[in-house]
Amino acid sequence: MSTSKEADEAVVVSSDHDFGTSKPVGFLARLKGDRVDLNDVAKIYFQQSLQYDQSQLERDSIRVRRKLDFIVLPMMMTTYMLSFLDKQTLNYSNAYGLQSDTHMTGNQYSWVSSALYFGWLTAAYPWQILLQRYPIGRLIGIMLFIWGAVCMLQAAVFNFSGFFAIRFFLGALEAVISPAFIVLTSMLWTREEQSLRSSFWLSVNGISSILGALLAYGAGHASGLAIPQWKLIYLIVGALTFAWGFVIYLYLPDGPHNAKMLTEYERVVAVWRISRNQTGLKHFKTVPEQIKEALLDEKAWLLFLMAICYGILNGGVTNFLSAIIKGFGYDALRTSLLQTPVGAFELVMVIAFGYLSKLPNMVGATIFIACIPGLAGLIGILKIPINHRFALVGMCWMQGILGSPVILNWTLPGLNTAGHTKRSTVLGIYFVLYCAGNIAGPHLFLENEVPRYPTAIKGLAGAYAGAMGLQIIYTGYCYLENRKKQKMGLLGEANIAEEAMESFNDLTDKQNKHFRYRI
Repeated sequence: MSTSKEADEAVVVSSDHDFGTSKPVGFLARLKGDRVDLNDVAKIYFQQSLQYDQSQLERDSIRVRRKLDFIVLPMMMTTYMLSFLDKQTLNYSNAYGLQSDTHMTGNQYSWVSSALYFGWLTAAYPWQILLQRYPIGRLIGIMLFIWGAVCMLQAAVFNFSGFFAIRFFLGALEAVISPAFIVLTSMLWTREEQSLRSSFWLSVNGISSILGALLAYGAGHASGLAIPQWKLIYLIVGALTFAWGFVIYLYLPDGPHNAKMLTEYERVVAVWRISRNQTGLKHFKTVPEQIKEALLDEKAWLLFLMAICYGILNGGVTNFLSAIIKGFGYDALRTSLLQTPVGAFELVMVIAFGYLSKLPNMVGATIFIACIPGLAGLIGILKIPINHRFALVGMCWMQGILGSPVILNWTLPGLNTAGHTKRSTVLGIYFVLYCAGNIAGPHLFLENEVPRYPTAIKGLAGAYAGAMGLQIIYTGYCYLENRKKQKMGLLGEANIAEEAMESFNDLTDKQNKHFRYRI
């Protein structure tokens, strides 16, 4: 904790607002960023911002946002694209003899599909503790090195048990990406901007699906290989992931306080920008009272139930889409090629719904609307005559839109949960239950129900309906809470600076009387 003298000399910047060569001196220049309470750092930066004209800060904030959008966001998007590509390698390699080469029988492939989420479930909460204590950028960079190596190891296994073990550890490593990016997004962008930025870094799952399908298609045409074609997919994707780890380790920031692409003045502006989020930056200490509040918060439990629903949907769709399309009578190459439009649907619609969520009071409504295409597609798979193969494939393509309600629902803990320990607890439990749903999802697909899998399709449709109903209740709850505070005069525009400073005191959304829920 800094003294008042240290705080006074903490940030010295040029006052000409030219985004020049000003450098940090004093207290902040000595910070290593590992064990310092970032809320204390944020307070210093915010205090510094108060000496500048607000209209000047508004103008400069646009330039800062553009730097974050064009430098940090692409790094996050590329990382997430590789993570999804790593995960989808199982789906693509399945079309090229994976099960026969590894002697899988019965529902062993379903268990291998679930293994990744067993690993994710096991590691989800421990990663939250590490994210609270250590810098996000370096943590993810190191993880990518290990992750790439583990991905390549999948080419070295020859049986069910080996594949299950490798996929388990791959899932344990991947468990850090989504919660880390949710936290990082909440520290770099305003609450109004977060849903769209989150949609951007998840939309690359669509690009990943296209690249993965084309990679699988290319591997299918490779001849004269010393290894089976499905192993080549793992080696290529793993090597790409390992190499990208160097970029993330060196350049991904842990927050606005150490973003290398920002000058010292720009960091002041970056903190000023997110001060109205009322969620602060990062607090390294675990606060037991916030854990208790997270466990007793009604809206947190609504999120937990939605996590299960979306987990079931994601686990079923991502691992069995190729099996469904192949069951309509297509060969392996054709199946790989027919999956590319799924990525296009996801890329376009996730971003489109992300823009829709930016409108005032439209986050909850957007999540509800985004569920409709996927639900309609499931009904189509179940009802369209089997001889209309292309129409059935079109219904499969609509499942790519699932990414939109998933990512927008992921943003809700970051948008509407304040207090770092409480937010970490909610995110940890959320992703544990999301993983549990992903484990259950593939087991809805029964081997004797090819190609329509009616049990699975009905189960996934029920998960969609449950998620949509819970979203209505969650949005209504937040709306009523905001109305209550509005009537009490707690959500006015007065004392903005005081309220912003209060947000860096690690208060929860219930403790902070001025906190406004995003609906």
